[in-house]
Amino acid sequence: MLSNKLDKTLQEMTVLITGASRGIGADIALRFASVGMNVIIHYLHSHEMANDVARRCMELGANVLTVSADLRQRADILKMKEKLDLHQLKPDILVNNAGISHYSMVADVDEDKWDEVMAVNLKSVFLCSQLFMPYMISQRFGRIINVSSIWGISGGSCEAVYSAAKGGVNAFTKALAKELAPSGVTVNAVAPGAVKTDMMERFGEEELKMLADEIPLGRLADPEEIASLVYFLALPESSYITGQIISPNGGWHT
Repeated sequence: MLSNKLDKTLQEMTVLITGASRGIGADIALRFASVGMNVIIHYLHSHEMANDVARRCMELGANVLTVSADLRQRADILKMKEKLDLHQLKPDILVNNAGISHYSMVADVDEDKWDEVMAVNLKSVFLCSQLFMPYMISQRFGRIINVSSIWGISGGSCEAVYSAAKGGVNAFTKALAKELAPSGVTVNAVAPGAVKTDMMERFGEEELKMLADEIPLGRLADPEEIASLVYFLALPESSYITGQIISPNGGWHT
């Protein structure tokens, strides 16, 4: 018998995915939509792309809402929450996926860029978790899943700022998991290795081939593979997994 099992079917649950207009976030939205859940697609500027993901989710039978918010601002997240409340949508599952990459030597990073990367990648995880976890606590069931990066574990040359932000996400995940465990809410992070998304666009074809050659499985991950792991961590059956940083990386940097 599962502990802290909520008396809801998956189809009755609601998931909020931040940064879901493209890349890994879009595939996560589609994975949840495939079982008919209520799917909330957050985006910042990519209105048309978010609507396209929403249409694809609805074709799979999901109830879908798109919301725009600047996750660096608490006031914006509060407005987003108010919109969800108006639609009587309270997330049982929060996927903190929104993020930006940054590639440069530490010597070339200015303070504004540091603040921006930290705000989008780390502060947003704190703010969204803080504002949406009270409902999960009240029903003694919830899932917070943070999308991190392998660089948050091992650090990436010329990606020190991004690595620091994702390392912060990993530490926050472990600490919050301990706080929320007595309330039946699990908190985990998925820290992918190299994934075929637009974050990899700065690499040329030859560079991508060299990167794939470094990975024991010999290829980059598909976004769908990351989405499947996020989905698994959201299931009631994963109720004994919390405080974990799980890195699907094809055997790279293990």
